[in-house]
Amino acid sequence: MPSLRSRMQAAASRPAGASPGTERHWAKSVLQVLLKLAYPALILCAWRWDTPRYVGCMLFAILWLQRWAGSGPVATSLRRLSSIDWAVVGLLSCASAAIVLTNSELLLRLYPSLVNLGLLIAFGATLVRGPSMIEKFARLGNPNLLPGAVRHTRRVTQVWCGFFALNGAFSAYTAQYWSRSSWSLYNGAIAYGLIGVLLVAEVVWRYLVVLPRAARSEAA
Repeated sequence: MPSLRSRMQAAASRPAGASPGTERHWAKSVLQVLLKLAYPALILCAWRWDTPRYVGCMLFAILWLQRWAGSGPVATSLRRLSSIDWAVVGLLSCASAAIVLTNSELLLRLYPSLVNLGLLIAFGATLVRGPSMIEKFARLGNPNLLPGAVRHTRRVTQVWCGFFALNGAFSAYTAQYWSRSSWSLYNGAIAYGLIGVLLVAEVVWRYLVVLPRAARSEAA
């Protein structure tokens, strides 16, 4: 009886229309946000630890928790991995494992540049095989993209590939020549500020140039 009463009270306290499935969805969404913030926060604070292998353990955990939270159970996630995804995940998994085994500060410093390399591979592969990565994102909100929009998403994907290449190269430079605090500041904060600037610039360009141009073409 007490257990039945407690279940009834819990059901009564749940907001109207809410279901266990909805609650799990929101919980997983919150977890995804926290995991996305965890990586830059960890890099930003990494210079405070004198033992790189601890950071390597956390990097490995964050990588696979992101996989799990983003695609459901680990088994389902692994079954859906493409060969390119496997290459990227394998690269970062081996890098974090190497940090743990060797306790190397240099390997830890190079990890952000490897993340950029992984993103470059993932985005670049979609330019070869199609559809482009940004087109995939765009079709989540609008499945029926016009040819002009498809061309625009391809160009934006190319811009992101250029960013990942340049940022990865500069990240490798900071790993070798900058101090611990400066390296962590760039790779844990400044680099993400640059990503934000690029995102805002793309939105401004789309609404001020691309969409008006497409409207004029349709009117003509």
